[in-house]
Amino acid sequence: MTGRQSRHQVGRVKRWVVKIGSSLLTNDGRGLDHAAIQDWVEQMTMLRRDGHELLLVSSGAVAEGMSRLGWTQRPHQLVAQQAAAAVGQMGLVQAYESHFQKHGLHTAQVLLTHNDLVNRTRYINARSTLRKLLDLGVVPVVNENDTVACDELRFGDNDTLAALVANLIEANLLVILTDQAGVYESDPRTHPEALLIADADAGDSRLQAAAGDASSSGLGSGDMATKVRAAELAARSGTYTWIVSGRENRVLEQLAAGAALGSVVHPARSPLAARKQWLAGQLQSKGRLRLDEGAVRVLQQAGSSLLPVGVTAVEGDFQRGEVVSCCAPDGLAFARGLVNYDADEARRIIGQPTGRIEQLLGYVDEPELIHRDNLVLL
Repeated sequence: MTGRQSRHQVGRVKRWVVKIGSSLLTNDGRGLDHAAIQDWVEQMTMLRRDGHELLLVSSGAVAEGMSRLGWTQRPHQLVAQQAAAAVGQMGLVQAYESHFQKHGLHTAQVLLTHNDLVNRTRYINARSTLRKLLDLGVVPVVNENDTVACDELRFGDNDTLAALVANLIEANLLVILTDQAGVYESDPRTHPEALLIADADAGDSRLQAAAGDASSSGLGSGDMATKVRAAELAARSGTYTWIVSGRENRVLEQLAAGAALGSVVHPARSPLAARKQWLAGQLQSKGRLRLDEGAVRVLQQAGSSLLPVGVTAVEGDFQRGEVVSCCAPDGLAFARGLVNYDADEARRIIGQPTGRIEQLLGYVDEPELIHRDNLVLL
């Protein structure tokens, strides 16, 4: 998918991350709105039946925890907020699981911290697990692991978490459901004449101005400024972002049909090109893999993954998920990527067919040393 796509095309993409904010899930501080959750689940079930893969990022744990604990005001003490999140997360996941099971779908609770997405080994582990859940037809329900957050309760907000998860699983579309109609050129609460930005490319100055206006208006985390920033983050992996009011009737189904609702932020590059640039720009090599001529050729000409059989030597001491350089027989580095096995494991399986990995290591995680989605040519 390249260039500016129509809304009908965006609505038909396969892999969605859907983020639902607290304002749409709670009864004004009285805990979870189970009727609303039932409606969301029915819509997501329809999308699944139409062939979409879904990952849900859901707020609401703290509000549900406060309700279960009988608290009427959000506590200021961090440890109390964490306790509320721990109690509320049980109710949140229970609600989703019970409603999805009515439609024959399973859910999986996935709690992440910032370190899970910046530590390369944990990044690869999280990515592999989430992709496997999607392959199994399960709907992952993702939230921050608030109970063990050490510096502040959230990543900053669940919009940012949703964008980083979209990067992680290479989602085609990030849907941010909010209580506003979309992104306006200025804050419509103070500028009633403000125009809705229906479509914009990531990096559009109008989006930056809108984010700045929202921030200067004193809006808290999770409001429009964070949603614009989340769209920019998602775009780095070629993901579209659709920011829209969750109060629209059957809004997810309308988006799948290409409805003229909300704001669509288009990535400036195709998904593959955007992800490759992201990998190339931020990662430093921790080791080297020496390849034979055949492996060099298939990586350069066919865009294939790197299999152990094509590697002749391993240099350096690296961990799973770190970046290694791929070198031709003459030692010249021509590619690099995120490796699926550490240096010692790699030395044991190089030159061997994929079918022998489990025999040699006692387990098999991935059939490739480096998956093609995690490899960039230099």
